[in-house]
Amino acid sequence: MTRSLIAEQLNQLPGVPGVYLMRNADGDILYVGKAASLRHRVRSYFSPGQKLSPKTRRMVARVNDIDFFITSSEQEALILELNLIKQHHPRYNVQLKDDKTFPYLKIDTSETWPGVRVTRRLEENGGRYFGPFASAKSVRQTLKVLKGIFPFRSCSKAITGTDPRPCLEYHIGHCLGPCISAVSREEYAGVIRQVILFLEGKQEKVVRELQHRMEKAAQSLDFEKAASIRDQLQAVNRIIEGQEIATRVRGEQDVIAFAQDKDRAYVQVFFIRGGKLTGRESFMVEGTRDEEPLQIMTGFIKQFYSRAPNIPPLLLLQHPVEDAATIENWLRSKRGASVHIRVPRRGSKKQLVSIVAQNAEQGLAQLKVKQLAAPAVLSAAMEEIKRELHLPQLPLRMEGYDISNIQGTAAVGSMVIFDHGQSKPSHYRRFRIKTVASANDYAMLQEVLRRRFKRVSSDPNKTWTIIPDLVLIDGGRGQLNAARETMREMGAGAVPVAGLAKENEEIFIPGTRGPLILPRQSPGLQLLQRLRDEAHRFAIGYHRKIHERKTFASALDSIPGIGARRRHILLKQFGSVKAIREATAEELAATRGISKSLARKIKGYL
Repeated sequence: MTRSLIAEQLNQLPGVPGVYLMRNADGDILYVGKAASLRHRVRSYFSPGQKLSPKTRRMVARVNDIDFFITSSEQEALILELNLIKQHHPRYNVQLKDDKTFPYLKIDTSETWPGVRVTRRLEENGGRYFGPFASAKSVRQTLKVLKGIFPFRSCSKAITGTDPRPCLEYHIGHCLGPCISAVSREEYAGVIRQVILFLEGKQEKVVRELQHRMEKAAQSLDFEKAASIRDQLQAVNRIIEGQEIATRVRGEQDVIAFAQDKDRAYVQVFFIRGGKLTGRESFMVEGTRDEEPLQIMTGFIKQFYSRAPNIPPLLLLQHPVEDAATIENWLRSKRGASVHIRVPRRGSKKQLVSIVAQNAEQGLAQLKVKQLAAPAVLSAAMEEIKRELHLPQLPLRMEGYDISNIQGTAAVGSMVIFDHGQSKPSHYRRFRIKTVASANDYAMLQEVLRRRFKRVSSDPNKTWTIIPDLVLIDGGRGQLNAARETMREMGAGAVPVAGLAKENEEIFIPGTRGPLILPRQSPGLQLLQRLRDEAHRFAIGYHRKIHERKTFASALDSIPGIGARRRHILLKQFGSVKAIREATAEELAATRGISKSLARKIKGYL
């Protein structure tokens, strides 16, 4: 379809709520979206001067046809949009990976003797569902915890109460034995009610019920039953103690944040119930390249809660969502009560969102390390580095170097080792810069390399004697030339060396005029980035430690009565000048060697 025909289509679009579909020349659906006004929303993609993301520009360039559905409301459009995305998986929509396969825990309360089952299907049959869980492993772990506390049945046999003997679960106290009529229906229903309360995060109610039952059993002189309930009570209390979070929160809420990495985002959802963290799950969202945080969060919220059986009254988000009022109305209709979406800017709720965001960042980092650490991936990465950098052999041992300083002060250098693609911290080394007084990164790098290769033949522990297959410098052509000059001077000129510059991830190698550019997703580049970033992290950590000590010493040097020994004691006790400033005079006086009068003097000076 020509652009003139698309223009004609745009003129015919109605100004009502609906869902639009962008198709390519083959009729494939590229994108599905919803709109309060189809005319305004769809025309905005093709308006001259409209600011579109690179991803959206690529999509619009491929559009050959526009289709749409008219709906009676924005909320109906949202539901239809979700259904069409799940059905067609359009390339340019942000998509929650494999959301249709997430496992849930199900309790069929219509059964006389219900159990707790794992399922991947949500059905409108009166059952209670809890989840979704991110993996079968996480749902099994939750089921294991439940089974260790509550004695519900785990079998699927028909219960008649006339079995001649119970199974092992009964004998070890993990089942009440309905198969042999060892428990009444009322008592068993009470156990299932406690399981549901526990999964809803209402552990205090479970505790109160168990305490009441324990006291009642003790009063009836049924001490064996009272002891069994006591064990349940202790198990629940241990869970509650482990769920307390540092941030003060109230009520029920889901807290959601993510960390983005190119075309994917790693999302963490914390489930807060009764002021406690009752669980958390991680999800991967794909197709996020060039997307704004607002679009990523919106896509996740809509797809995640389209299947979630339990929706809390409050969602705390790291980023806002599009059409928040429409999504709130949709969630309200699913929950049967009000739902509010908030992006906190301060206070305890902001602190909690920050904690979840940190967890997402760490989770993504761990995921990347695990993926890159797979033997096949590491082998492919080292083969690619050997090929693209023209190395004489596989880089089985690589050394990464970095310099850290603030205008030449507290200058340090780092050397980190990757052996067969894996970090080897026992071989890491750090250097205090001794011969360079000014802010000269080249000269500092040369000092570090000079000291490293000088010890090749004199290390009694043999660590320094191992010659690397590749030396990687954090920097560009200038750092590379400085490193080569020093390595030739130290007799290590035959050791391959390369520089990796951060800004555009350009690789500089000797004998080439321009930088080498590897695809961002290539395993070779990712392994070199890991080595470079690890050297940077190690150098920064050492620099901060040295800088803090210098700051600490200079701040205390002017205080009469504080010498080297007391400085050392205070540093060991409080760790930083900031901590000493914030400490009370009483806390300072409680430190060994610090009198009350000296503590007051320290507070006065600082």
